[in-house]
Amino acid sequence: MSNFSSVMREIISTIVTFVVVFVLVWLLRLYVVEPFQVDGRSMDNTLQDGERLVMLKLADIERFDVVVVPPPNAPEKLYVKRVIGMPGDTIEFRDDMLILNGQPLEEPYLAEMQAQVEGNFTYDMTLEERTGVTQVPEGQIFVMGDNRRNSTDGRSFGFINLEDVRGEADFIHWPLSEFGLLTKYELNADGTAIVER
Repeated sequence: MSNFSSVMREIISTIVTFVVVFVLVWLLRLYVVEPFQVDGRSMDNTLQDGERLVMLKLADIERFDVVVVPPPNAPEKLYVKRVIGMPGDTIEFRDDMLILNGQPLEEPYLAEMQAQVEGNFTYDMTLEERTGVTQVPEGQIFVMGDNRRNSTDGRSFGFINLEDVRGEADFIHWPLSEFGLLTKYELNADGTAIVER
């Protein structure tokens, strides 16, 4: 009887361990991290079609982060884009230059793609022309793809609610040749340049 009892305890212990691990992994995926696969070329050359990422769901979203979002005109889809404008920002593009809150800024994450094209890589526009307002509204962000000539983004669908952001793309895990953290960018201390952080 004690041998049977010992075997049963072992079986129950194994089942409980599997259940606990399953619940922990499920909660981790539900609230902390989630895998995501890039579909399309709108983030070339930062991200390539077919690359697999891990997105961090609890991240504080900041300007120039790469995020996974549902577009307002197709909420069942998920797009990966770069945050260009935070609440209160004014945005304009003129002569291939981002003008953020009146400050002209070069976008270092676009340099490789810009070098491959003739003429402006990002066509001239103002936020007001595209959205009807001069500033990014409170609680919303303005996103764009890094492949500016081939991206469906805020220029066509407008703003994204911050609460709808699914996560920040942080880590490429496939292909192995690209394995690692994504480079992050921010404004320097005086707001005159976009730099790696």
